[in-house]
Amino acid sequence: MKAVVINKPFEVEIKEVPKPEIHDEKDVIIKVLAGGICGSDIGIFNGTNSLATYPRIIGHEFAGVIEEVGTAVTNVKIGDLVAIDPVNSCGHCYACRTGNHNVCSTVEVTGVHRDGGFAEYVKTSEKNVFKVDESKIDPQNAALVEPYSIGVEANERGRTTVGDKVLVMGSGPIGIAVMQVAKARGAEVMMTDLLDKRLDRALEMGADKVVNVLKESLSEAVQEFTNGDGAHVIIDSVCSPQSLEEALELAAPSGRVVTLGTGNKPSQIAQVAFTKKGLDVRGSRLSNNRFPHVIELFEKGAVTPEKMKTHTFHFREIEAAFEFMKENQADVCKVVITF
Repeated sequence: MKAVVINKPFEVEIKEVPKPEIHDEKDVIIKVLAGGICGSDIGIFNGTNSLATYPRIIGHEFAGVIEEVGTAVTNVKIGDLVAIDPVNSCGHCYACRTGNHNVCSTVEVTGVHRDGGFAEYVKTSEKNVFKVDESKIDPQNAALVEPYSIGVEANERGRTTVGDKVLVMGSGPIGIAVMQVAKARGAEVMMTDLLDKRLDRALEMGADKVVNVLKESLSEAVQEFTNGDGAHVIIDSVCSPQSLEEALELAAPSGRVVTLGTGNKPSQIAQVAFTKKGLDVRGSRLSNNRFPHVIELFEKGAVTPEKMKTHTFHFREIEAAFEFMKENQADVCKVVITF
């Protein structure tokens, strides 16, 4: 079978690799139909993703049709359209025992730590596949269940609820997913970015207010949006040292700040920034069994993955897709590759 393999930074090829085979009674083999390109895939390509190892079949946002199942598989069957959760955990460490398998001490992400979904066929475990209703969800949209699961997890970590005034920093795909999930929970959402085209898309997809931080004072905009409270929930998908510092300043007393960043550059934060307002500051990594929730949102039409998907490429054009994303940042939200 063919697969998208990154041999080392800046070297990607369509490579012939062995088709996976059933070895465990809970194994499932999927014929991949579509996959979304994530910023972390770009990071593996350009060498900035410190968690990845090489060579690597990339891809952690993908969907397909089940072609073969192990003898003990009961929840899905051959022919089902499924989305695949890329989180693989040990099941017995402290995080797993306390219901947080997404931060398992030995967590492995499909497409980062182990070979991923940008291949014609993929093998995973039954517990990682989730059936979607193909009469309601197109396979290309099913591939975007994973990024929306990040949005659900971030809102769970921020305890977003009805009436909250939420600030989402950054209007890329994850920021859009966070915003739409927050709206589905009854919150009002302000979004930021540096590019007007991305902010226009955010408004089209449901944001209540947008701010180009190069042209407006974000602090003043937040005060106006929240009637002087400060943001009740801030979810930072910009993930720079400065954005975390800014989030702590903009949060309301007793507010919640959620950061999605994996960078290792330190922020300059005094302890008083946390204690004076009694802030709850939380990290949010991957997602914690959120696929069923996302699939329900998709089927109800509460979010719009079809609008997040702005461009498609065939998997053999992966290098062109990477280059297109680099050169057209204002126009691209999510690129989906097809098989």
